[in-house]
Parts: sequence; structure tokens; C-alpha cells
Amino acid sequence: MDASIVVVGSLNMDFVVAVKKLPAPGETVLGRNFQMIPGGKGANQACAAGRLVREGTRVRMVGRVGQDLFGDHLKASLSAAGVDVSTVAHSRTQPTGVALIAVEASGENSIVVASGANMDLPASDVEAMRRVFRGARVVLFQLESPLDTVAAALRIAREEGALTILDPAPAQPLGRELLENVDVLTPNESEALGLLGEPARRIEAGEAAELASRVRALGPRTVILKLGEQGAFLQSASESGHHPGFRVEAVDTTAAGDTFNAALAVALAEDRAMAEAIRFANAAAAISVTRMGAQASAPAREEVERMAAI
Repeated sequence: MDASIVVVGSLNMDFVVAVKKLPAPGETVLGRNFQMIPGGKGANQACAAGRLVREGTRVRMVGRVGQDLFGDHLKASLSAAGVDVSTVAHSRTQPTGVALIAVEASGENSIVVASGANMDLPASDVEAMRRVFRGARVVLFQLESPLDTVAAALRIAREEGALTILDPAPAQPLGRELLENVDVLTPNESEALGLLGEPARRIEAGEAAELASRVRALGPRTVILKLGEQGAFLQSASESGHHPGFRVEAVDTTAAGDTFNAALAVALAEDRAMAEAIRFANAAAAISVTRMGAQASAPAREEVERMAAI
């Protein structure tokens, strides 16, 4: 059976430490409550989508892990969420990717990623993905895999008729050729500014429309600018407007953006209107920040539908 949603991207084991405040350069701080939690932007999206899809809908993960216990654990975690991991291969030369995450009391975090096997997904293997994309409604991407691999996979996914969603994180410059194969681009404020070659800063609410419009001019068909607790701003050829978020008490913002993208993909795969899909995604992301961890924070569908009241 073909997968309705395919995620191409990273799988990491997250080493998470709670801290009173994030360390400044050269500073050592004491942490507490160490946890080892399955993560990676790709795997986070796949896990969240697996928990949100209706029964009978299939989510498949494409990626690489090492031949080690972390890799086995990551695959088992995704399988438990209902994700097909048959296209998650084992690298012969690289260990499973890891992320070192410090989370302060406000919920803000600082993350360092050692990509490992995630970078062992070469563009030369992408043509073999064509059969995986065939019949998919939505394919999700991020930038924790080699950029030429992401570019080639985006092109093939669109050739196979799938809707492509790219979370341009971690932030890096992207060429027009790649962006023109993106149906929905979902940057946060700093990623959007980075795509435009501008330094990261906090944008004012009134700047969102102009910023989203300028990013859309780079090539993607639709831009959804993620604004954290403020929600999201949509800019497309036919729609433009702010979609407010949900007020919650944040505990850990890790993977909130991944949960947003997963929920957006699930809703669009079900042919929901974009405004309804964004509300569903905002609700899922809001629930996720009330819990610690990446995949551990992904909500169930019933929770999201209750919050979104749709």
C-alpha cells in the first residue's frame, strides 16, 4: 500500500538537559533532569504525523541511521507511532545522528546537532525514492540531510504529483531552482530573514505580510511564516492573512515547528482548506510545547481536534 505522507529527512537521538538559563559563550551552567529522547527533524515530523493521521492512512519515513543501538531505538519509536520505517536504511560508515539540547525554564532551547548517518543519504540514491513518492499526497522535507539530496528529492516528489512541504531548517541559503519545487515553505522568522540574506531579529506583527511576500518571491508557491505563540502568516497567490495561535504555558519548544509541519501535512492530505489546515497545525504545535521532548511531545489527534474545535 502506498503511503499518503512521506517524510524525507533526519533521525537523531536527542540528549536533553533542563537548565535554569542557557549558557553564554564560554559559560558553564548546572543542568538537571537529563533525558535521552528520540528526535531529528524528519523523525519528529514522521512521528507526529503518525499520531495524527486517521486509521488506515500510512506515513513512511525515508532516512539513514547508524548500525548501533540508537538507530534501532529510533526505528522502534517511529514504528510504535505507526510509521513505516522500511525505507530507513543503516549506514555502514556513520553513527546515528545525535542532538545536544539545553532547555531553560522559559521553554527556550539551544541545540547542537552532529548529523552522522543523516549525511549518508546521497543524491545518487534519490531516483530510487521515486517508487516511494508514487501515490503519496504530501512529502515533507527539512534541511538536516545533504542539500543536493533535498533538491533532487523535491524535484522527483513533484514529478510524481505530490504536494511538497519544506521546513527550511537549520537555516541556510537556498537557490531558486530548489525553491521552485516547493509547494509550501514554512520558515520561522529567523529562517525567513536568512533566506533573504538578512540577520536574525524579532519581527513586529505588522512586518509579517511583507516578509512572507518577499520570501515567496524567491520561488515557493506558498509561504507559511511560523510566528511561535502568535500563530502563522499565510501568503499565496490566492490568500494572504494572519492565523492566530493558541495561548498555552510553554514548557519546551523543541519540535514545535516539526509538529506544526506534520499536522499541516495531515490536514492537507485530507483535502482540508488551507485556513483549516493551519488552525489544525497551530493547535498541534501549541499542545506540543506544553510537554518536554521532541517526539514525546507530539499530541494525539483527539487532543488537537478538541483544541482546534474542527
